Amino acid sequence: AYDGTKSLFTHLQAAGYRTALQNKQHVGPKATFPYETISGADDLTKTEAFIRRDPAQPWFLVFASNDPHSPWTRGPKYDPAKLTVPPYLHDNAVTREMLAAHYGEISQHDQQVGALLKLLDETNQADNTLVMWVSEQGNSFPYGGKWSVYDNGIRVATAVRWPGKIKPGSTSAALMEYVDVAPTFLAAAGVDPEKIDTGCPDADGRRGFDGRSFLDVLTGKSDALREVVFSQHTTVGIIGYQQPYPMRAARDGRYKLIRNLAPDNVYSIGGIHKGQPLQSWQEDAKSDPQLAARIDWLFHRPGEELYDLQNDPYEMKNLADDPALAKVKARLNRELAAWMAQQGDRGMETETAAKSRQGNGKEGGKPAKPKRARGEKTSD
Repeated sequence: AYDGTKSLFTHLQAAGYRTALQNKQHVGPKATFPYETISGADDLTKTEAFIRRDPAQPWFLVFASNDPHSPWTRGPKYDPAKLTVPPYLHDNAVTREMLAAHYGEISQHDQQVGALLKLLDETNQADNTLVMWVSEQGNSFPYGGKWSVYDNGIRVATAVRWPGKIKPGSTSAALMEYVDVAPTFLAAAGVDPEKIDTGCPDADGRRGFDGRSFLDVLTGKSDALREVVFSQHTTVGIIGYQQPYPMRAARDGRYKLIRNLAPDNVYSIGGIHKGQPLQSWQEDAKSDPQLAARIDWLFHRPGEELYDLQNDPYEMKNLADDPALAKVKARLNRELAAWMAQQGDRGMETETAAKSRQGNGKEGGKPAKPKRARGEKTSD
């Protein structure tokens, strides 16, 4: 974060909350994120102590699990032969083995969530606690996932529980963004997010949140929040990247436009291109021209992609050159350009400047070879 930016922790502390983050930490600078640190994810002794410390003071806890981050070594063992492989992945033995391990670690995380909910029951806090579970991103398989703006990377799972406020079993198709989470928690805490000064102005000089509270959606007072949502991905600083490959996307209820701002560059991420699944796919592609073309797409993509998510949820058929959708593409391009301008996003200039804002630690600063970890090469 930029110096002077105030985080959700800052705003909730100002509202009288004590705040903490448990386990994985991936933020900075410390002044922006003034939380207590609770180590570990499997032992909830310190978690319980934090919750019980002062019954009169409200609290906010972010439980940041490492599961199901690769390498996938925890959880129950599933039979690879019995899995259904998503159509955007090449179906072979390596894919199935890795997918089974991934699902096992998801189950391990599910046990963690269950333990946390049980702790709320045991401390008599369940009925007065808003619990929001979200997955950070998609997995680290090729095509989509955590290093993309395809839906299997950015349409993340979310579940929310708030007894007496949110109807159990209810669902919503409302379009939301991660930036909407902070104002939602503040609204739930009785703080008006519209009056918050974030400490970081946008290109228009506004110092408020980019996000909007979706509390009314959660409580059933509204069924919509946004007409269009936006996403972006930068490769600069990711372990094993070779060339800048910025992606920007605008998505409405049916269509998604993706702009690859440097289509002449080669898309390369260590966690994908040096990983076991893709290497096995490349071997299979020697006798499979259709798979070979699919793999080539992973490295080289056009400047624009357009998908009909209603008929093509896995984004397999690019419709950017379809004349029948020219107006749709133009509309989403206008929406995306306006959003980038409001964010101060200057495309390739912003992408290449990202390196100057990254340290020389384990995440950024310069291209690096991915580290091997228990059989799987990983990156954030």
